[in-house]
Amino acid sequence: MLPGLSPARRRVVLALLALLVLASTVLTVVLVSRPGTTAEPVEQARPGPVLLVPGYGGGTGSLQALAAELRVHGRDATIVALPGSGTGDLRASADVLGVAAAAALDRTGEDTVDVVGYSAGGLIARLWVAEGNADRVRRVLTLGSPHHGTSLADLAGSLAPDQCPEGCRQMASGSDLLAELNAGDETPEGPTWVSIWTTQDETVTPPDSARLDGALKLPVQSVCADARIGHGELPRSPLVHQMVLALLAAGDPVELGPADCGRLSG
Repeated sequence: MLPGLSPARRRVVLALLALLVLASTVLTVVLVSRPGTTAEPVEQARPGPVLLVPGYGGGTGSLQALAAELRVHGRDATIVALPGSGTGDLRASADVLGVAAAAALDRTGEDTVDVVGYSAGGLIARLWVAEGNADRVRRVLTLGSPHHGTSLADLAGSLAPDQCPEGCRQMASGSDLLAELNAGDETPEGPTWVSIWTTQDETVTPPDSARLDGALKLPVQSVCADARIGHGELPRSPLVHQMVLALLAAGDPVELGPADCGRLSG
């Protein structure tokens, strides 16, 4: 073993190898035991408060109509105000979502929340879940979220980088943030996941970037084929409101289809 080395050098090398093995073992334990990586499936029977997360720009106005509809149907709904108008680091916005979730759970006494993320808000929701909060979320529903980037952010970062702040750069198709979120399982164990989008999206391009692997995936047009809904109409559309209500109901999310169009759009 270790031929050619003096006894003293051999002892030094063996000691270093032992330290490397120990460090590797400690690193493995840390990675395996990281919060949120081994969450059990969350009970789906009892819906808790709903947190609505705005998209890039952070304006809460776009989600007011959806929040009002949820409240009319008895749901506790809060729109999360994002820092920096929602254009800064999406991780900082995920921290704010965490504060809002803790407040909602304390106020209502419930164990879990439902999160609806519009546009970049869906990425913020995913970041928060990945930060060790998978057991605090019953359902994550994303509306037109650029899970795999948008060519508009690619173009802005290339042609007008001074007009593309950090939140914009993080939505580019090759961003480190998206690579991190999409490495391995896009929908980690814990909550159930739903992604709704429109095939007529002019902001998240291509529109099927809003597909989330492992989620119940529902383009609006798979329910109502003639629906004319762009990106900005997603949180305001009465049809989408009814889809969200149905998909946030107690129990597992239901697969909606053309047979439901009349009921949901009426």
